[in-house]
Amino acid sequence: MTFTPGTFWPAEQAAMTRALELAVTPGVPLGPNPRVGCVLLDDTGATVAEGYHRGAGTAHAEADALAHAGEAARGTTAVVTLEPCNHTGRTGPCSQALVAAGVRRVVFAQEDPNPVARGGADTLRAAGIEVESGLLAAEAREVNRVWTFATDHQRPFVTWKFATTLDGRSAAADGTSRWVSGTAARRDTHRLRALCDVMLVGTNTVAVDHPRLSVRDDDDQPLALQPLRVVMGERDLADHGLDLHLRTRDPVTALKELFARDRQHVFLEGGPTLAAAFLRAGLVDEIVTYVAPMLLGAGSAAVADLGISTIAGALRPTVTDITVLPGIEGEEPNIRLTMTPQGA
Repeated sequence: MTFTPGTFWPAEQAAMTRALELAVTPGVPLGPNPRVGCVLLDDTGATVAEGYHRGAGTAHAEADALAHAGEAARGTTAVVTLEPCNHTGRTGPCSQALVAAGVRRVVFAQEDPNPVARGGADTLRAAGIEVESGLLAAEAREVNRVWTFATDHQRPFVTWKFATTLDGRSAAADGTSRWVSGTAARRDTHRLRALCDVMLVGTNTVAVDHPRLSVRDDDDQPLALQPLRVVMGERDLADHGLDLHLRTRDPVTALKELFARDRQHVFLEGGPTLAAAFLRAGLVDEIVTYVAPMLLGAGSAAVADLGISTIAGALRPTVTDITVLPGIEGEEPNIRLTMTPQGA
């Protein structure tokens, strides 16, 4: 079949939808590698084989699909959610594997932003393979939203989460409660924690609250896969019980160190001082807040001084989602607000 450049066969569109489903197969780690799916089609549009990447050190999606196809891969169209890689890491370059397998055409969604790995499209074209890109690209970028951001910015994506009362208090003045949010909000927080690979708090939070910073299920049992539990700050902690102590107060330095450790998504759950430091540095990329229907009138604020003295200088995040979380066991409902910081 002959294609006009920039066009896609209906079967390829269906295959890309399937490849995106494969990319997010449950149990696939969220990092440090991108999540990728691949479908091989014959010249009638029938599926020959499927594959997906299962995490660092395992076969890439294209190699997985080719292994399932064997000799039947020759003459097929490879539909992939990410541009085939062009470098040798723990595994060989997918672009060369596709050439060696005799694939006739490659359709991919998202161009690879990684300067080390990109260039596979050029390698494929040089070998005489038809290559088209951009099919369901936005959907593919959403699958790897955090990985793409971290690769583009060379630092982890930062989600700041906090819970607050209607008057902006995160705890009572006498410290009688660790939580102002309800059970549903706390369970939802664990769902979001599971999407990250770093839990980050400040030294004061560790000294006062002794947080576990673990991801737990609805029965309060820890999940098998846990994020790196990190505390940052110059204060000495005799026994913090966490995985890593970054002895810095500088968010830029902290994120640089975490990125060097292949971490891509930081869940910032510290106190008001740490939150203010990241906000002042412009290093908060997403805000998630749980609002409880109560008033305290006093107590800890959600964020410390940001140096803002007039209403004109206020930070005005853009709300991207509002969800009401029903109360559990007689509790009042909470509201979850998801926001993008101004200028992010």
